Amino acid sequence: MDMPRLSAPTWRRPSAIAGTAPAAPVADRLAALVGLLALATSALPHLIDTGELYLDAPGESVHAVTALPWMPTYAMADGREVVLGAYGGTSYTHPSAVRIVKPGAIDLTVKDFGWIGMPFKSPIYYGLRAQHWSSPGAAVGTMLDFTHAKAIARADDRATFSGTRAGKTVAPQARIGEVFKHLEFSHGHNMVTLNALYRMPAFWTRIRPYVGGGAGVAVPHTEIGFRDDEARTYEYQYAGLVGQVLAGIEISLGRSSVFVEYKFSLSPYEVPLSQEPKGWLLIADLWRQLRAWSRGELPPGGRLSTTLATNHAIAGVLVRAGRPATSTR
Repeated sequence: MDMPRLSAPTWRRPSAIAGTAPAAPVADRLAALVGLLALATSALPHLIDTGELYLDAPGESVHAVTALPWMPTYAMADGREVVLGAYGGTSYTHPSAVRIVKPGAIDLTVKDFGWIGMPFKSPIYYGLRAQHWSSPGAAVGTMLDFTHAKAIARADDRATFSGTRAGKTVAPQARIGEVFKHLEFSHGHNMVTLNALYRMPAFWTRIRPYVGGGAGVAVPHTEIGFRDDEARTYEYQYAGLVGQVLAGIEISLGRSSVFVEYKFSLSPYEVPLSQEPKGWLLIADLWRQLRAWSRGELPPGGRLSTTLATNHAIAGVLVRAGRPATSTR
């Protein structure tokens, strides 16, 4: 008697309606993920074992630092943790009103237009930072942070204009590119800040959230020029104070770490329209601005004021200076 031949089951992809994925496989995957997370969480107490590590430099006093036993801890000879980093990212600057004032010549306000960052077009978005902690286990530290972003007015945006220029009332509506040849901070929307940091206890053995905030100075590269005027301002300038707040997650890899971060900066700009067309060196440009201010010279193009409120999404790498500490266990 011949036995019936059994064929292997054929799996067919369930049809999706209006691009919606089938519910059952998604539920199964979520359940599996929850199970894996539960298993990992139950194992954490066995993996995380905080111990005392000591830096034993010849001729130096011994300093204790707290760290995970399987993760190398790096410190300077005096026990401090010094971290250097670099990052890239993207930014979004909220629309803001721009006012240009030169007594007797211009009092112009422009609004209802957007700023763009163009983070991946040269010069790209980038940043540099240096952190200082009293020890590798410290929760509170400081950071010097430099951010190079950009804020460029959209030439095609139809903006609202009010005020006067050259003794005439300006048209209430026009495209940015019809009035300005340049209206941008493209080399760029630069900020240098000193920040306080607080890093929370690590979880999942390597991940450590942190928050911070600080203040500093804005040193943008201003490029401003009207469409019907050959004169333009093209130089680095001190534009005023700036503040920022930030929150991120650092993932330790030993001496190095990777991090992702969100930060918000607020920069009230007031820049002199010097009509300097060839500024390119930061120190020389700032010295020229300081000298004009000390002499009481008024900027020939007047002054421009605006407030740039910017959201930043960044990711980068941190590297610890010093050498590994050694464990007493």
